[in-house]
Amino acid sequence: MTDTTSPQLTTYAPTSRSGRGGKGRVPLVQMQFAAIWIALAVLLILGALFLPRSISATSIISILPFAGFLAIAAMGQSLVLMARGIDLSVPAIVTLSSTVLLGTSGGAEGSILVGTMMALLAAVCVGVLNGVLVAWLKLNALIVTLSTGAIIAGVTLWYRTGLPAESGVPTALAEFGGARWLGLNTTVWIAIVLTLALTVVLRRTQLGRRFEAVGANPRAAYATGVEIRRYQAGAFIAASLLYGIVGVLLSAFIRNPTLDVGNPYLLAPIAAAVLGGTAISGGIGSMIAVGGAALFLTQLGQTLKVLGLETSWQMIFQGVAIALGMFLSEMQGRKRRGG
Repeated sequence: MTDTTSPQLTTYAPTSRSGRGGKGRVPLVQMQFAAIWIALAVLLILGALFLPRSISATSIISILPFAGFLAIAAMGQSLVLMARGIDLSVPAIVTLSSTVLLGTSGGAEGSILVGTMMALLAAVCVGVLNGVLVAWLKLNALIVTLSTGAIIAGVTLWYRTGLPAESGVPTALAEFGGARWLGLNTTVWIAIVLTLALTVVLRRTQLGRRFEAVGANPRAAYATGVEIRRYQAGAFIAASLLYGIVGVLLSAFIRNPTLDVGNPYLLAPIAAAVLGGTAISGGIGSMIAVGGAALFLTQLGQTLKVLGLETSWQMIFQGVAIALGMFLSEMQGRKRRGG
């Protein structure tokens, strides 16, 4: 996502954050990102008062890897949303990368690197396809990713039938997936590193400012000489790489992943993205807040289990969160247009 330098572009990136006069919207946007942390604190306080088991040290540590998987996937979805798109191919890409890892590594210790690289490459190829269809051919992102997801799911099923039913990841990779450092699972640390890296790129680099400008106001960004298609396509590619990482880490954690490994990542990443304050109208997003939203949703699921409720309630909440996020995003978009 490189482009010719344009000195005027920086005048547009802050607009998506500050709105009227550069000052009036800053508290609103900050509150948009802070709201999920307030919600998480309330959830933990309620748990401490009424369901102490749900916030015990053992319980929290056990759910953190799953929060990490969701956070990485949600950050990818957030990048796509910030570019004014949406990605429904996430489950298919996660499953594809997991299956390619199994097939190319064959469970052999010496094939870990090759298997991992091939899994990530397969994920990136899907991202390139999505990016080209959406950014260059101007096709609807929802329809494109739904279609590619179905195609990739079929290809993955065909490929998986040629593998032994008991296929598993190499032992060393499984040990890596289950390892802990300072009491936290490897996945948690990787999620933290990715969160910080993406935050620095988006907040502190010209690349990030241009990317946010493309999402906030594509016409204004284009007027300054930015090739917006590169950034839009790049969002899908970067997101698919993150989905591929989730597929590899999940496989390492589970050891013997099945074709259902990606199923939980259709609605959950979208819900985490919008709960984390990512604007569906584009341009605005915080990877740290998205990570907090992933933790909130995972803890909520744990709380529901302790209450003895079915997981369908979590799906209902995810749907409500997406609808609410779309409504709030539209309201904020109207305020920006009115300003």
